[in-house]
Amino acid sequence: MSILNIAISLVVFFTTIGGLAVFLRNPKEAANRIFLAICLSVSVWIISYSLIEIPNDNIELTNLLNSLAYASASVFAFLAVWLTFYFPRKITSSRKILIPFALISVAFTALSLTSFVAGWVIYDPNTSTFVYEFGAGLTMYVAYLAACIVIIGLNLVNGYKNAESQKHKSQARYLIAGFIVGAIAGLLLAVLAPIISPESSIDELAPFSLIVFLYLVGKAIVEERLYNFRIIISQVFTFVLTYTFIVVVYLLLYLVVESFDSRVNQLTELILSILFTVAILFNYHRIHSFFGELVRKAYLKDAYDPQQLLDSLNQDIVKEAEIEELIKSSSDQIRRDMHANSVGFYIRETAYIESRFICTGNTVISRNDLEKIRQITPSITYKVHSVEVEPKNNEEKILNDILRANKIEVLVRLVDTVDYKVAGVGYLVLGPKRSGALYSDQDLKVLEIIANELVIAVENALRLEEIEQFNVTLQKKIDEATKELKQSNEKLKALDEAKDEFVSMASHQLRTPLTSIKGYLSMVLEGDAGKLTATQKQMLGQAFFSSQRMVYLISDLLNVSRLKTGKFIIEPKEVNLPNLVEDEIEQLQEGAKAKDITLAFVKPKEFSMVELDEMKIRQVVMNFVDNGIYYTPSGEKITVDLKETDKTIEFTVKDSGIGVPKKQQHKLFTKFYRADNARKARPDGTGLGLFMAKKVIVAQGGSIIFKSTEGKGSTFGFSFPKKKILVEKQ
Repeated sequence: MSILNIAISLVVFFTTIGGLAVFLRNPKEAANRIFLAICLSVSVWIISYSLIEIPNDNIELTNLLNSLAYASASVFAFLAVWLTFYFPRKITSSRKILIPFALISVAFTALSLTSFVAGWVIYDPNTSTFVYEFGAGLTMYVAYLAACIVIIGLNLVNGYKNAESQKHKSQARYLIAGFIVGAIAGLLLAVLAPIISPESSIDELAPFSLIVFLYLVGKAIVEERLYNFRIIISQVFTFVLTYTFIVVVYLLLYLVVESFDSRVNQLTELILSILFTVAILFNYHRIHSFFGELVRKAYLKDAYDPQQLLDSLNQDIVKEAEIEELIKSSSDQIRRDMHANSVGFYIRETAYIESRFICTGNTVISRNDLEKIRQITPSITYKVHSVEVEPKNNEEKILNDILRANKIEVLVRLVDTVDYKVAGVGYLVLGPKRSGALYSDQDLKVLEIIANELVIAVENALRLEEIEQFNVTLQKKIDEATKELKQSNEKLKALDEAKDEFVSMASHQLRTPLTSIKGYLSMVLEGDAGKLTATQKQMLGQAFFSSQRMVYLISDLLNVSRLKTGKFIIEPKEVNLPNLVEDEIEQLQEGAKAKDITLAFVKPKEFSMVELDEMKIRQVVMNFVDNGIYYTPSGEKITVDLKETDKTIEFTVKDSGIGVPKKQQHKLFTKFYRADNARKARPDGTGLGLFMAKKVIVAQGGSIIFKSTEGKGSTFGFSFPKKKILVEKQ
């Protein structure tokens, strides 16, 4: 088995396998089915064309193989024409042209099986070679092939000119390059060479003329995304280098085998050839990848390592928590590795920040266009959208128009993979590549992986930003509220000072006339102005009681004012507490009798002398008893008790009045506070009496006694440790 035969066998094998691979990738596409038929016709042509050259004694078989070679070439030419009517874009008038042309092709195929076109083969015993005689219809056959080439050329040129997208133009370039190489090489080697020099064996190389053609056509059909023409050249280089390497290795193996001369029989040579072929089949991908990498590094500047890009991007995602820094670092990585003119991020609005478009490059999208994109994208059920993909509906066509108008090649949705019908966190957009190339399948797949990782990182960054903005906003509102409170507080302080000043001045001014009123009323009640009737005495008694209460109220106001100014001073002196309590009760008897209330007080016969502020204690006693009279219903009894124990002196006033609600008892001794039921019973109260009572008692080292049940009465009083107030005997 010669090197040429081995090489031809490999070509047939890879041609058939390549056709099946393209067909199985998408069997429903017409272009894929036609390409499989082309590969099979080429395989038949190569086999029949190559077997003719193998010496044999069967002249009929040789003639049959010769006819089959012409017929398969005719079928191949028609299939190639048929392909250009459906790829890269379908021609609307294809049926009108293809049907009559198919009939012509069938006729030429049928004629190719006869000596009219294929001629005949004669064995020359003198030279032990075959002599080919051309048929009368060969000129027509060549004209038919030339017509096929012209139709193919016209279809491809028109397809390139009328291409709706860069993708179609790139596919047309692939096909044009493949057909030019295949047509020129095929005509020279298979047709013209035998005509010009029938004795030459150069036509044996004709099968190799279709290798580049099939590779480029298959690549154009299979690739959904294509680079520019430089990629075509690089792939041709890769293919040529791969097959050159295989042929060189086989040649070296052949030379080694031939060096052993007769010691290697034909069976051993066949086994070695089969082993070599199997080894090549199993290692073809590695060989092809090796030369492909060499070509990319030497010829393609857009090449990059996807895994390196993803790893680098992951490091930035983990490192950057701020949204601005995350977007900037991600944009720089993607733009650098994918060689894009610009990379931009559109980020949706949040609770505190409006939507943003951040771009590294010269891409700028208006808010109007962004809003249109946001309305369209929820109807798209995939993440990565390229303007070079044929639009499937009107929405995608509108989207493509918007993207092209803004010089955007790819739009990547940053959306959860579970639900595509949402706006997501935004978009990643890429402008054209700096080299003018298109984004490949690999680029789009890498971008989809990037989107899956970025959507989580951007969501987290947005949440962090919202928290930070919430804190900033909250702090701003707190600062504003604090400022307002300070201003209000200053105003309140000023008002409070004015109020205290007014209360102090008014209290002093009221005290003098009230003292005169109280004095004259006391004299009249005592009979200094003559005898009074019972009614007069009762009425004047009420007036005296009210004036007394006014005096105590004024004292409370003065004490509150003194508390504010720091002039509230305790002036203790020796006090007979039983006499003090008796005097206060005596003054309140008239008011109690007016309400038919009994004031019960048993004065202790023996009681220790204490040191207290007499005027302030009188005010406390009067306040407790007066409250009891006011809030106790008519006909009831108020018990006033003063007792001395070994350690304490206690004073209590127990009534059976309205009591204090339990929920409000803890506020009772605060300034200006009055329980709800107390307000209803006595609307004119001030809420100062109990407040001042507690201040007076606590200031002298005592404590307040208080117990109450709503509707059943209350107990108010005070308690002093004897050791603090007891007058030491001399």
